[in-house]
Amino acid sequence: MIARSIAMAGAFWATLAATAPLAQAQDVADFYRGKSISLVIGTSPGNDYDYRGRLIARYMGKYIPGEPTIVPRNMPGGGGIQAANWLAKIAPRDGTTLHMIMQNMMAAQAVSAPGVEFDTRKFIWLGNTTSAPNVVNTWHTTGVTAVDQVKTREVLLGAPMGTAGALYPVLINTVAGTKFRVVTGYPGGNEVNLAMERGEVEGRGSNSWASWKSTKPEWLKEKKINILVQVALVRHADLPDVPLLMELATNESDRKLLEFFSSDTDLSRSLVTTQDVPAERVAALRKAFDAMVKDHDFLAEAAKAAMDISPGTGEASQKIADSIVNTPPDVLARAKALIDAPTK
Repeated sequence: MIARSIAMAGAFWATLAATAPLAQAQDVADFYRGKSISLVIGTSPGNDYDYRGRLIARYMGKYIPGEPTIVPRNMPGGGGIQAANWLAKIAPRDGTTLHMIMQNMMAAQAVSAPGVEFDTRKFIWLGNTTSAPNVVNTWHTTGVTAVDQVKTREVLLGAPMGTAGALYPVLINTVAGTKFRVVTGYPGGNEVNLAMERGEVEGRGSNSWASWKSTKPEWLKEKKINILVQVALVRHADLPDVPLLMELATNESDRKLLEFFSSDTDLSRSLVTTQDVPAERVAALRKAFDAMVKDHDFLAEAAKAAMDISPGTGEASQKIADSIVNTPPDVLARAKALIDAPTK
């Protein structure tokens, strides 16, 4: 009798364990069915963040149980800080808000940049669509094709205030003795591009290589821009002869500093959601992201737009993001001093 009772109990728990994932999946489907998910993009329209966010909105919903509609929404401001703050403080924490987070938000938090009220370690990372490097470029009419040339002549670059484009030239000046000068105040990258065309500035302080490929392929084909430096941990296959930012360092202290500012390129175009989302919904969202980046139609549309897709999982992205925020204090102290320097 005892043995039979034990066997029956074992069968009960085995059945319960087997049906639990099905019940959770059904709960997730019931939650999302008929709902809309907001996908917040921390930039103005018409750039790579915007294009990717809208592409994700068109494809990811069909892989989420219940097939909710995903609605993209632009929220520019503060170089991405405004949207990240909104996600942390105001957005619903139930899995109905996604965010195309700007890649420098971890560094901004780590150095206590003005206006930061979020903690990226509390965001839940769902996946990353590309690890393409950022690049510093000049306009073709300048004749400046290599970073060493900027050691002997001033080059005027444009960038929105508070972005990597305003910071990278300062870093290069500090470690390599170049003469970049940065004009900020542009609301977004599109405006910097127009300024280059009009001759107001001679280049752009930063843009993603993936963004150049997707938004201005004709400029690359016609050699309208010269890539001087790439910001990443390894050289991109498209740019084998362009030096890494880290390679400009002449000592270990500078190398660690430049590595800190280069690490976030592994999270170039990541999708996150809020803290406190139930675990089963997080799992469903991550699974949906992983399925989306393998979708034939998604990849075909990305390829048609010359949009690089080199995805990473949510779990891997979370580890990278957390490691940036947890950078050693001595490196962060130097980084903060450089970030503050242009405003002094």
